Amino acid sequence: MAGSADVHDVVVRGARTIDPETGLDAVCDVAVDGGIIAVVAEGGDDTFRGTAEVEASGYVLAPGFIDLHSHCRDYASRALQVCDGVTTALELEGGEIDVADAYLKTAAEGSPNHYGFSASWAVVRMAVCGLDVRSRTDAFMDFIGDPGWHRALTRDQTKQLLDGMRRELADGALGVGVLLGYCQEASAAEYLSVARLAAEQGTATFTHVRELARPDSGLFGAAEVVTAALATGAHMHICHVNSTSTRNIDHVNELVGRGQDQGLAVTTEAYPYGAGCTGIGAEFLAPEALAYQGLDPTDIRYLPTGERVSSVERLDQLRASDPGGIAVIDFLRESDPDDLGYLMRAFLTPGTAVASDAMPLVPASGDMTEPIPWPIPPGVLTHPRTAGTFSRVLRWYVRELGLLDLPEAIRRCTLVPADILRDVAPGMARKGRIQVGADADLVVFDPHTITDRATYDEPTLTSAGIHHVFVSGVPVVRGGTLLSDTRPGQPVRGTA
Repeated sequence: MAGSADVHDVVVRGARTIDPETGLDAVCDVAVDGGIIAVVAEGGDDTFRGTAEVEASGYVLAPGFIDLHSHCRDYASRALQVCDGVTTALELEGGEIDVADAYLKTAAEGSPNHYGFSASWAVVRMAVCGLDVRSRTDAFMDFIGDPGWHRALTRDQTKQLLDGMRRELADGALGVGVLLGYCQEASAAEYLSVARLAAEQGTATFTHVRELARPDSGLFGAAEVVTAALATGAHMHICHVNSTSTRNIDHVNELVGRGQDQGLAVTTEAYPYGAGCTGIGAEFLAPEALAYQGLDPTDIRYLPTGERVSSVERLDQLRASDPGGIAVIDFLRESDPDDLGYLMRAFLTPGTAVASDAMPLVPASGDMTEPIPWPIPPGVLTHPRTAGTFSRVLRWYVRELGLLDLPEAIRRCTLVPADILRDVAPGMARKGRIQVGADADLVVFDPHTITDRATYDEPTLTSAGIHHVFVSGVPVVRGGTLLSDTRPGQPVRGTA
């Protein structure tokens, strides 16, 4: 119990406080000192005060949301995520070829939330295949459809690939990001060697599963990940299980659940949208591949022009002229009741984390080198998941559908992703929790009004109902307003 003379940096008073690890769900006063939670007083405690105090009666106080899957590098896109309650946003699926440089650049620019990067299997593989990835701002998107890396590796090249990823892990990479679905020519043996490296290094892999030329490819892609966990003992994480499993989600959930029951370290994530987003030159967006997924070109929206792709001929033209051009793809049609059911069931497995797959912003000019200012001007496009994933879960899955109760939804947004990384980055054991000694990454929201406002037509509208966000105890959102000059984000590093 705090003494009468106790003065803390920040005190949040009277909120319904939810700690997903201990099960705490009570009205509390919570005090913060030096970026760490110092007091959690159930029922309130007027014997201590704060230099800054936040009155939060009627609101919920939760750990800050942790996004394992964010491709946001610039300030504006990261700010959109902060306004959605995201206090830690990590690039784990795609990763980086030079994580040391990525950490340095992000620190120099400053970030409103915590950041971290995996080692990029895809970009390291491109380099091994002779592509000049170092000269590119976004090498993966630039070379996404280049035939130079769409081939099997020799034994010597596989060794170079593993050595490159081992160097990135030594520099603090948070595991290995494996965009396997973008290079179907990679052998199963190569993928197993990456998993074996992760097991040896005590880290994890984050896989976009392989797309096969068959309607049930999502199931077979997930089975390859589970097989790698069984064969090597590595922690294998399946990215965006909703968009790769689509109409096979029930079978994938059963597969993953049985693997977990047998002690395999297999984890999953999902986002609450039926549309995905990637470079239009991806292999699985070729016209012949779309047919296996029950899609056609009109299910693709090309963001640099905002157009719906009208024909196979137009799709081929865009894939040839701008393979890295960002496109939104309706893998599941939210207007279709059956497809909506598949999307809803993506979150039924208890260990599935909420993760956004947040995407870069596309300027109205279409010039991806053009910096985006804050506030974001009209005409800028992206996927709405960048701005609204976490609020959408709390609005849709909790308040409207009742598929998750509020404490469980908060657990999926906080503790589950923190624990997925607990063996990769020990510092994550202090996140995703509201306990004395935990990091003071906190979000205060109104459970009755929290909502996503971003749509496919207006994707940069910030979420509503989030009143305060603290990163390391520093307010970055106050009274629903982003403090755009405040950038307290710190690096999250792996310890392989």
